[in-house]
Amino acid sequence: MKQYLRYFQQPEESYFLFGPRGTGKTTLIRQLYPEALWLDLLQPELERSLLARPEKLLEMIAAHPQKKIIVIDEVQKIPSLLNVVHFVIEKKEQYQFVLTGSSARKLKRTGANLLGGRALKKTLHPFMAAEIGKDFHLEKALSEGLLPLVVQSNNPHNVLEGYIALYLKEEIQAEGLVRHLEQFTRFLDVVSFSHGSVLNTTNIARECEIKRTTVSNYIDILEELLLAYSVPVFTKRAARQLTSHPKFYLFDSGVFQVLRPRGALESRSPEIDGVALEGLVGQHLIAWCDYNQKKAALFFWRTRSDLEVDFILYGETEFMAIEVKSTKKIFPDHLKGLLVFLEDYPEASACLLYRGTERLKIGKILCLPVEEFLQGLVPNQPLLQSSLMDKKC
Repeated sequence: MKQYLRYFQQPEESYFLFGPRGTGKTTLIRQLYPEALWLDLLQPELERSLLARPEKLLEMIAAHPQKKIIVIDEVQKIPSLLNVVHFVIEKKEQYQFVLTGSSARKLKRTGANLLGGRALKKTLHPFMAAEIGKDFHLEKALSEGLLPLVVQSNNPHNVLEGYIALYLKEEIQAEGLVRHLEQFTRFLDVVSFSHGSVLNTTNIARECEIKRTTVSNYIDILEELLLAYSVPVFTKRAARQLTSHPKFYLFDSGVFQVLRPRGALESRSPEIDGVALEGLVGQHLIAWCDYNQKKAALFFWRTRSDLEVDFILYGETEFMAIEVKSTKKIFPDHLKGLLVFLEDYPEASACLLYRGTERLKIGKILCLPVEEFLQGLVPNQPLLQSSLMDKKC
């Protein structure tokens, strides 16, 4: 299996590493810490012994005094182990704990000790385009997504089709997060139509024939399991009346493609292509923000009169408005939201991503092929070199 260099930067202190199944957490940690004391809680015998007597962890650490890094894989399976981890950290001995899991939800739900800020919380995302380099192909990423589990498979479509069912069985059903799995499955079908849109929980509840509060709970489950994320409205120094509700995205373009029900006439509709492309850009920007050492956050911008910019990146060193269009040509209407945003925020840079092949500069707006942008998106480097922004193309 081909290995790719991940942009995730490991901290020197103890940390939790969360991420959906299939993002490559275990593979990455084995690469980063080949000499660590490794506790894989997916091993039934080890799980049973530590579940019965969590303090056995102290004996295991004592038996390997030369190993100062302790990895506990799938830590959510035995939340009580975190009390022992906390005890070791409090003794101020020179140990680093790396605690992996698919979500903090079970830990929170069981009242587990989350180490009181003594361990950082990190997230591993699907591949970024630049991580897989020449193996990145836009059309393939749009249809299959960028989960390492899928990208590195010889049968990506089969793996992707089984991913949701596997996740439902292992994460949703096994943990008892929902009472009615069939109802939740129906919700997943319906909520896929909200990918790249502002959520209307009332409409989703009506379509699923369930309570609106149940829909809100299901959305919380998706976000806490890192299967979805919300992008809030950019409201700093607002000069216009803005919408107040966030936009919703599933975490991976391939997962969206599997969940989105469609008939023969919808298989390649412009609407589906557009939201899939927007979501692919969004998942890259979310990963870039998380991996970047300098703090940055992702927003979108929409006025009450329906002027919109898909993404606003705002941070210590970046302030950029990004519009995504699934077209091969650029028309004046495509620039309207960006132009109005620049009127209100002349300090920002602006970029339009599209399916064409030419790099253009229209006024202050840089227009880039979306594949070029994604392949150049590298954490801890500027989104776009200033020379590109200033150059007339």
